Amino acid sequence: MKKLTLNDEHIAMGGKMVPFTGYEMPVQFEGVNAEHETVRNAVGVFDVSHMGEFLLTGPAAIDLIQKVSTNDASTLTIGRAQYSCMPNGKGGIVDDLIIYKIKDEQYLLVVNASNIEKDWDWISSHNSMGVEMRNLSDEYSLLAIQGPKAVEAMQSLSSIDLSAIKYYHFEVADFAGIEHVIISATGYTGSGGFEIYCKNSEVKEVYAKVLEAGAAFGIKPIGLAARDTLRLEMGFCLYGNDIDETTSPLEAGLGWITKFTKDFIDADFLAKQKEEGVKRKLIAFEMIDRGIPRHDYEIQDAKGNKIGHVTSGTMSPSMKIGIGLGYVTVENAGMDTEIFISIRDKGVKAKVAKLPFYKK
Repeated sequence: MKKLTLNDEHIAMGGKMVPFTGYEMPVQFEGVNAEHETVRNAVGVFDVSHMGEFLLTGPAAIDLIQKVSTNDASTLTIGRAQYSCMPNGKGGIVDDLIIYKIKDEQYLLVVNASNIEKDWDWISSHNSMGVEMRNLSDEYSLLAIQGPKAVEAMQSLSSIDLSAIKYYHFEVADFAGIEHVIISATGYTGSGGFEIYCKNSEVKEVYAKVLEAGAAFGIKPIGLAARDTLRLEMGFCLYGNDIDETTSPLEAGLGWITKFTKDFIDADFLAKQKEEGVKRKLIAFEMIDRGIPRHDYEIQDAKGNKIGHVTSGTMSPSMKIGIGLGYVTVENAGMDTEIFISIRDKGVKAKVAKLPFYKK
């Protein structure tokens, strides 16, 4: 089991540590609901240093990225980031990722922790262009400083105007006394803020200064459990739950990052699927009757026929109702369609809902 560089700090702050994707990670500190509210209303800091980072360099770096990913990375300019996914050659998804254009001929790919080795092998297997690839995953740490007060709380730590960094843009700048830190206006919570990439050797200093600068704004450490409830309220997909090797980007509602203006792995298959239409779709749903949906619960129609399954579910801390994502047959995917979640062998009423669940 690998340990995060900040492992001792998390334990000292009351973090409940659990095994997660090969790392010991803090699942919660104060409690899921309290941490969730901290991020929605103020500012919280997550240590997500388990994520993977690959640096691709060279004249053909863009060609390799275009081949393995669905979105059109040729539209990226320096200082911009892009959400994308990698098809697996069989209509499914290897992983979803964020692509950063660091400079001309250099890109940073940020991938899910559980898929680092798989993703590296997959991209490498398609690198016939001589692109220089470096796996920086074990060298870098990642802090997600999230919440509506994040900009104000962190401004004293950088000489650049943090409020000027637009969503899915980034700056390589000074932060917390460290030069050349990636300050990225991205995140997985829907409440604004930044993700900070720095070296493992720098993260203790950065973390201490983040907590110090944020103290007046009520900053608190946040665990994996609240990260999950926050992302689910926004309807953001989680790899291994809502998307995987068996789900296509079009089934998962990721048509918006699937660009047929270029050639990529599975482009022909997905173009045909788009033309013919998918047979199942990822939907969002809200519980009408009392009940908490969970991963893999069966979704049924009014007659008790199985029409799909839940991929992610929870009791929404913000809305105080059960919410979830799941795949259902296209006929049952229309907005406000009544569906039933099988909870302890009983069909509990729900309805197809619009995303995001949480609206500011």
